[in-house]
Amino acid sequence: MDRNYDHVVEEFKIKQEELSKNMGISLKNTNEGILLCNNALYHLKTLVEEQGFNTIEEEIYFFKRLKVVPLSVLVYFSEVRSCQLLMPKLGVQNKMSFLKKRMSRINKFFLRNCDFVQYMEQDLNYLDKQYFTRSHQVFPLYTLPESAYLDPKFFTSHDMLWARIKGLNQFIHYIQHLMKGIVLQDQINHPNSKLNTPLQWTSSKIALIELIYALQESQVINYGKEDIKTIAQIFEQLFELPLDNIYKTYSEIKARKGARARFLEELIYRFNNRMDRDDGL
Repeated sequence: MDRNYDHVVEEFKIKQEELSKNMGISLKNTNEGILLCNNALYHLKTLVEEQGFNTIEEEIYFFKRLKVVPLSVLVYFSEVRSCQLLMPKLGVQNKMSFLKKRMSRINKFFLRNCDFVQYMEQDLNYLDKQYFTRSHQVFPLYTLPESAYLDPKFFTSHDMLWARIKGLNQFIHYIQHLMKGIVLQDQINHPNSKLNTPLQWTSSKIALIELIYALQESQVINYGKEDIKTIAQIFEQLFELPLDNIYKTYSEIKARKGARARFLEELIYRFNNRMDRDDGL
């Protein structure tokens, strides 16, 4: 396709990179970024109205590969701007709670659209005619900021959904960077702060004893030089929890039928599940 569409997008990329060099982007830069995206999209829209497409393949390429570039960045800048305007100004916990809610909302969005996300991430094409041509238009379920581009000649059933997916992926990195910065700044401001909330072991004593024996056997505490009793005493102090006769409890664990290290196996299962969920973002 050589109808100036690619040229518009390439020019946009150059200008956008200048704005996005710093992850700690300012409110002023987000406003400039939104204006930049709007200008690029308006230019593309005008060209499409004037020139159109010669083939279905050209149309798919435009809505799947080109328009999504400035539109996804528009999503990103709009999310960053909203985050900057609405995030609490004071209190580390208030800020972290706000950002975690944002992450939860994003997770739900990706879960709702997981089939389409997998289709695009695998670079499949068998549904491209349905997703990325205007003959199969379906009005999107969400509105701003993408709704400004709902001219029937300038959207398909899934091009804006694809842009939102790409934009939110970029926004995830912004939130993660922001959260790390908040924690780091708090540590700098309060270098000698202590844990305000005491740790409480909320599983069974048997589960904790499983963990203690596994740590001692793995020689990961003081190179394996500490005995079971010493390690157990440390955990008792940490959680303010008496463990009583740990040797008797260990004998009961060994006498179990079937899986004996039940708590440790559950830890492995839950940790793998966590990584699978994070990979699905």
